[in-house]
Amino acid sequence: MKFHVNHNRIKRNIDPDEIFLDSKNLPNFNTQQFEGRLEKAIPKRAILFLSLFFIAISFVFIWQVVNLQIIKGEAYFKKSENNTLQKQPIFADRGLIYDRNKVLLSWNTWDKEDINKLSSPKRTYISAPGFGLLLGYVSAPAKDSSGNYWQENFIGKDGIEKYFNDTLTGTNGERITETDVSGQVQSENIVMAPKAGIDLTISIDSRIQKKMTDSISAMAKSVNFQGGAGALMDIKTGELLALTSYPEYDGNVLSEGSDSKTISGYFTDKRKVFLNRTVSGLYSPGSIVKPFLGYGALVENVISPLKVIFSNGSISIPNPYFPNKKSTFIDHGSFGYVDMRKAIAVSSDVYFYEVGGGFESQKGLGILNIEKYAGIFGIGEKTGINIGGEKDGNIPTPDWKAKTFDGDIWRVGDTYNTAIGQYGFQVTPVQMVRAVSGIANMGEIYTPHITHEDQSFASKFTTIPVDKNNMTVIKEGMRMAVTEGTCQALNLSNVLVAAKSGTAQVGVGNTNTNSWIIGFFPYDNPKYAFALVMERGPKAASGNATRVISEVIDYMSIYTPEYLD
Repeated sequence: MKFHVNHNRIKRNIDPDEIFLDSKNLPNFNTQQFEGRLEKAIPKRAILFLSLFFIAISFVFIWQVVNLQIIKGEAYFKKSENNTLQKQPIFADRGLIYDRNKVLLSWNTWDKEDINKLSSPKRTYISAPGFGLLLGYVSAPAKDSSGNYWQENFIGKDGIEKYFNDTLTGTNGERITETDVSGQVQSENIVMAPKAGIDLTISIDSRIQKKMTDSISAMAKSVNFQGGAGALMDIKTGELLALTSYPEYDGNVLSEGSDSKTISGYFTDKRKVFLNRTVSGLYSPGSIVKPFLGYGALVENVISPLKVIFSNGSISIPNPYFPNKKSTFIDHGSFGYVDMRKAIAVSSDVYFYEVGGGFESQKGLGILNIEKYAGIFGIGEKTGINIGGEKDGNIPTPDWKAKTFDGDIWRVGDTYNTAIGQYGFQVTPVQMVRAVSGIANMGEIYTPHITHEDQSFASKFTTIPVDKNNMTVIKEGMRMAVTEGTCQALNLSNVLVAAKSGTAQVGVGNTNTNSWIIGFFPYDNPKYAFALVMERGPKAASGNATRVISEVIDYMSIYTPEYLD
């Protein structure tokens, strides 16, 4: 048989083993090494195409290098010198502050033209009396001489702004800005968006706060008191509806910082406008301590509720320094025979001299028990209120006297003066509003606070195991003070009030007076307690604090009746 061979198709001889290479796998067949396959050479056209492609890419890179380094090199060099990259803060909104009824008290004001919030906002406060010391003020973000921010956040400096600074402060964002030599922005990119601070709702009712401040201010100006402070508290929760101090500064002025004349005047004002008198002001309480000591005297069986003591205007005891003379302790009036209820109502000093320190056959409570029962109600101690600057106060004791007066011994006359709230007795208004709430609430005393519906304070209360019969006697005496005693300015027709007034003599030669009032209402179902002091007025201005709180409660009965329903 003959074969015809086409010499155009056969290029080379093929060995038999190549023909049968794929007929079966070789031992240890490896597809990755292409065993068992025919190999074919890469076409020359493909190699040529790839070579041309890489040559073209190389020319592009070379051209870009020449363009950047030689043709445009000088221009880019100048631009790199003139343009600068700056990291700038995007200011976060500080948290807003609202009153319990969502009335806005503090907010942020931006320049209307600054839509990108490149500049710092201004912190603004409600322009109403009573909020300067309560809200406080802030230090604004500040630049150095080169225009760089060395302080990028608001910093609370007083009041709520300071105490809740971490809550109110947001997290600033960040932008990278490229500017040319003339300061014109060439480009910018936001690296991180700002996060606003947390809003805060406080327990204060702005209407009551304003009214209390207005009344204190008007009384101070008309009678020439140096200042005043007051607090109104919900006895079932500890929430404060009002916490005011007069005089005060304007938080807008201090936060803005440009009115140097006014700010300088704040620092030189002898009335101490930076002192929050409600929590930091220490005052002799005078007769407002009598209900607490009276309760102690009843519990310790020092005296019974109906036993009377004759109050003829003074008592006298032997003078320890001059045996032939007597030390006389004066009352502010002659009241005849008084029992516990009437002694509270008319504020008989003689009665409390005797039940406090003893006199003739009448046993006295004694200084240690005076300290005990005042301390039970938290008098002389910090309340734990959630605002800064609180002071603790002082209850006079033999140890205190020895330390203060170089080892001098304690005498019965010291007990007499302590029993009527004088002689080194020091309290704050917020202590006294908490203390009197314990009488109104039959021994359950909540921690005063200024945050609304704050569950962290729900369990912060102290329960005193009171004798309800004896406590009722004290409450009845305080109601009698309103109906026929020293607090008759509070004998209002639309709400029943129980109260105790006090007068503390202060100044060199006792030439000035602090006028006090504490109490609660409604009498039959107490909901609110109050404490108010008018500071350093004329000696005769003893009942002015009572008239101030009377105006406030009367206002509430008309304009905020929801609290009395």
